Amino acid sequence: MKILIKNATLISMSKKDLEPIQKNRDILIENNKITKIQKNSKETAEKVIDATDKIVMPGLINTHSHIPMSLFRETVDGLITQDWLTKKIWPMESKLTEEDIYFASMLSYLEMITSGTTTANDFYFMQEPIIKSALKAKIRLQVTTTLMDANGEGENRLRELEENIEKYQGKYDTITFNVGIHSLYTNSREYLQKGIEIAKKYKLPIQMHFCENAQEVEDIKRLYQVKSPVDVIETYFKEIHLLLAHGVKLTEKEIGRLAKLNVFMAHCPVSNLKLGCGIAPISKMQKENVCVSLGTDGQGSGSNLDMFETMKIAALLQKGFLEDPLQLPAYEVLKMATINGAKALGLENQIGSIEEGKLADLIILNLNHTPMTNPHNNILAEIVYNVKAVNVETTIVNGEILMENKKLLIDVNPQDIYKKCEEIIHQIQYKGGKSNE
Repeated sequence: MKILIKNATLISMSKKDLEPIQKNRDILIENNKITKIQKNSKETAEKVIDATDKIVMPGLINTHSHIPMSLFRETVDGLITQDWLTKKIWPMESKLTEEDIYFASMLSYLEMITSGTTTANDFYFMQEPIIKSALKAKIRLQVTTTLMDANGEGENRLRELEENIEKYQGKYDTITFNVGIHSLYTNSREYLQKGIEIAKKYKLPIQMHFCENAQEVEDIKRLYQVKSPVDVIETYFKEIHLLLAHGVKLTEKEIGRLAKLNVFMAHCPVSNLKLGCGIAPISKMQKENVCVSLGTDGQGSGSNLDMFETMKIAALLQKGFLEDPLQLPAYEVLKMATINGAKALGLENQIGSIEEGKLADLIILNLNHTPMTNPHNNILAEIVYNVKAVNVETTIVNGEILMENKKLLIDVNPQDIYKKCEEIIHQIQYKGGKSNE
């Protein structure tokens, strides 16, 4: 199918474009790719979208999420991270069935599509229902199985990951994989090596929680008998594309050491604040040329999957904490939510910017929708600080329109999803559910 977007104000996020904002651009999409970007296009298409006075930009990329955790929104209040995980979340997660995870994932995908996120990096278990629901929702997904041997499920998780890589990798345009090592503090050296071997075997990135809070840092030092968690990274991950989530408790010297490796950082400001972990030194990472992207974490700790909210808070935190309003200009924050996210997932040649030849993952914003009205003095800053999910009018993934003029076009009834998820969490919380142990 050919789609022609007319008269757009384009924010391409391409380093090839000297001007970040380009007026009156027409964008031609053929099948799943962007084939032409020009002014006054004479092309014809089955579908024409008038984007006059609207913004077209790359779809947002969430580089750290736990997609089925839509069920556990607002369960963390009053608990520290380790207690929340061990006493509340992990016991509830042990009762989830594959059907539960399918519907919980679908709930998250609905939230993503309506708020402008076109790609998510998931970090969970029971991959198959997460993949199947993503294919149903037609969203782009990078997925893994959370590998950890501290829970006695280590070998099963390794087997599950390999089986799904063999089954799905390369079969669908919208599904890719990485190897998800939960963390250093939940894995032995031997098990860590097994995960690394899978990554090398299939030539996949690795993602891992890292230095999220002070307790984790001390646990890593004790378990691995090292002076710094970075010692472990240097020992095991030298030649690996490694996406680290959080990085809150890193010193300037440690950041400099990480910068010499193939390390990317997924910054999750909302979750870090809510769990009382602190503020990740993102500005210092950027000065060392560490590629920083953005994530929401799971809704249990991050509350929602709204990447616009994440952009705003990320920018404000660095400015306020460092008492420097020049930190994180709006365009740099937009890079974190788009092209940097693509780089973090190893997909920068396919997504993250609007360029001819790239996959057609993009969103259309209406800045004149409530609560925003003219004048728009600085469009880049408007997007980072003022845009909400309500301003996302159209969402396109892999050349398919998933939402147009705020109307969902995927074959899913949101009301059915909402009802089913209410039933699931009620059963788990109040009736005990069924244990998977």
